[in-house]
Amino acid sequence: MLIRNKLMLRFTLLVLAIQVSFSAFIYYFYATTRRQRFEHRLENAATLSGRLLVRTGKLATGNLGSIRRGDLLTIAGEEISIYGPSGDLRYSSADAINQAPNLLRLKRLKPGKPLLFTIGLKREAIGLAYEHQGSFYYIFVSAVDRMGWAQLDRVRLLLLVGNVGALALTILAGWYFSGSALRPVARIIRQAERISASNLGRRLHEGNRRDEMAQLAMTFNVMLAGLEQAFESQKSFLSHASHELRTPLTTLMGTLETALTYDQTLEEARQSMSESLEAARHLHGLTNSLLALVKIDGALPAPVPVRLDECLSQALDYVRVNYPGRELRLVFGELPEADESDVFMVPGNAQLLTTALLNLLDNACKYSAGPVRAELAYADAHTLRVRIIDTGPGLSPEELKRIYEPLYRASGAVSRPGYGLGLPLTQKIVQRHGGRLELASVVGEGTTATVWLPASAQ
Repeated sequence: MLIRNKLMLRFTLLVLAIQVSFSAFIYYFYATTRRQRFEHRLENAATLSGRLLVRTGKLATGNLGSIRRGDLLTIAGEEISIYGPSGDLRYSSADAINQAPNLLRLKRLKPGKPLLFTIGLKREAIGLAYEHQGSFYYIFVSAVDRMGWAQLDRVRLLLLVGNVGALALTILAGWYFSGSALRPVARIIRQAERISASNLGRRLHEGNRRDEMAQLAMTFNVMLAGLEQAFESQKSFLSHASHELRTPLTTLMGTLETALTYDQTLEEARQSMSESLEAARHLHGLTNSLLALVKIDGALPAPVPVRLDECLSQALDYVRVNYPGRELRLVFGELPEADESDVFMVPGNAQLLTTALLNLLDNACKYSAGPVRAELAYADAHTLRVRIIDTGPGLSPEELKRIYEPLYRASGAVSRPGYGLGLPLTQKIVQRHGGRLELASVVGEGTTATVWLPASAQ
């Protein structure tokens, strides 16, 4: 069911429930008022009958004189019955009155407590004990409130017609207001349908930027901006990857074709094979780096406590092998008061963290001929910080903006070995561990890479 139909249905049911409740209250109030008013009339009629017949002594003598049966009737269809102290019928306004209901309640009458009851569907009756000269006479008066029932029927009809009409108006109003409320959603849907992978630069209209619809459009625009950036990064990655893969493949194929056509001696063949093997190694290394970058986006093993100082020491050992004679310094900063064995613990994967630190150290040694400094300290009580500082040529602000793009290489790195995948891989590893990587660089002075990682709870 469409949201518009749901809103209209709920709005209609809510208003209908309010209408029915209010109508039921009005009907109940009017019916109760009618009953009380008519019961008061019956009680007055019974009291009047007692004054005219019992108090004057006419029932005691059995002589009604000039009073006729019809003279006491003041209500349409009224029936009056009077019983003596011994329970015998002394007077009835008509001979055809059914006395059975009165006899059933005769013994239940108490002085000062009128008894109200109904006979059939609409005939209402009252019985009361009337005292005269120490004796009690029992008077029953019943009648049909024709005027009251007719008015109650008109009220019922009026409420029914009013509710039906109000229901129709409520449906129309619900349809209009739900459409008006969802009009911004329909506009967002129309605009979103015009956005595709080929025009991700389009954005949704954000309206007044204050209400919920505007916030929804703003959220979509943020998502679209992220998708556009991801698509651009993917396009750039695919472009660079195809270019980087094409170069060693072209070299490999060209070398093999040349060897097949022109190599005549074993020495020439060995030279061609050596060049082909170098191209194959380059292709193998590039392929493994691309696979590692894709793999890090998948599911990682469950994190376990890892000694970050051991990961850093292991990365330093690897770098010393690749750059013999290079000065590598490891410095420890301020540490919290804790057991020495647990002070550098972080939750994560030791192999991945070692790879991330190794990439940063390898970059520092690759682009700097001077000493490389590694610092390990606490940034605060819950965060460990690793800094890799070199004195290389540094990076320009424009290069720093693109340094995390896969396969991107700065101008000073074109002549150096590498694929432009180390920093993107390192950034993803750090982010998957709940940390953050930042590079600060000044041209001609060097680069500082800083990693923040959440420490394990002490």
